Amino acid sequence: MKRRWLAALVLLLPLAVLPVPAATAVPPVTADNGAKIVKETKIDARTVDIEISSPSLAGTGMVRLLLPSKWAAEPSRTWPTLYLLHGCCEPVDYRSWYEFTDVEQFTADKDTIVVMPTDGKAGMYTKWWNLGLKSTPDWETFHTLEVRQLVERGYRGGTQRAIAGVSIGGYGSMAYAFRHKGMFGAAASYSGMPNTLFPGTPAVIKGILVREGFYNWFDLWGHEITNIFTWSDRNPFDHVDDLRGTALYISCGNGRTGPLDPPGQSDVLEPAAELTSRSFTDRLRSRGIPATVDYYGDGTHSWPYWERALHNSWPVLAPALGLPA
Repeated sequence: MKRRWLAALVLLLPLAVLPVPAATAVPPVTADNGAKIVKETKIDARTVDIEISSPSLAGTGMVRLLLPSKWAAEPSRTWPTLYLLHGCCEPVDYRSWYEFTDVEQFTADKDTIVVMPTDGKAGMYTKWWNLGLKSTPDWETFHTLEVRQLVERGYRGGTQRAIAGVSIGGYGSMAYAFRHKGMFGAAASYSGMPNTLFPGTPAVIKGILVREGFYNWFDLWGHEITNIFTWSDRNPFDHVDDLRGTALYISCGNGRTGPLDPPGQSDVLEPAAELTSRSFTDRLRSRGIPATVDYYGDGTHSWPYWERALHNSWPVLAPALGLPA
């Protein structure tokens, strides 16, 4: 009997020492529209997941935060905030940057809060135009008002901000920067779509929506011709002058097998992203708006290149955060 008890104890010991994420007391703060944090889960010393009750989404939305290493030790200090937006259709959603890149290690010595919010299954970083009889999600308000204010009021985020995104998140970073002029001191697009009206790009966007089960793609912004003003109102290419004064970084590959790919890799999304990105940077150049541009050639639409792009763009993002490059 004693031997059986000891064997059972040995089996249970590993379970006893495994770290279990702990739900903690939520900050008693609200955003201007009534959004509030309903759950906080501490993953480790720096990593916190928050669940937000969101009027803009008519439901809840998740955010993962990476706090500065000295955040707890300096309780009276405010911190700049770096927003990292994921692309469409990521199964791990708001955890994408954390799970697919070295962002945790890369920011360990950087005095910034990293904010990684959900964009749903395919939220497209915008307010949807029409969703039939359903409630219309407003991802833009969720990110730029609710998440921003709750991070600033509940986690001591400051007003120095930068934003970067991959794929449709690259569109989101540029769209938020021009539509909320002055909110972000720097914006970066990695393999993004900053010209949504470039020939062929509407078809790519609609194809993504259909693939993810949004068969009535009119719900996003309507038709790109009959609803041209709605599309244009949200298109960074058409509003580059509103990006003047924002530090900009744009990078993209060409979709062919590159140095960070297994042999034989290629895709169709990266060439499409390159075309729309080049049209956008050409427009910036024609308007005399400076930008750091990296069209690095061979490389696919994948996380190893976006991790590298975050590192490469840090000298552009850091000054906007008041940090050394």
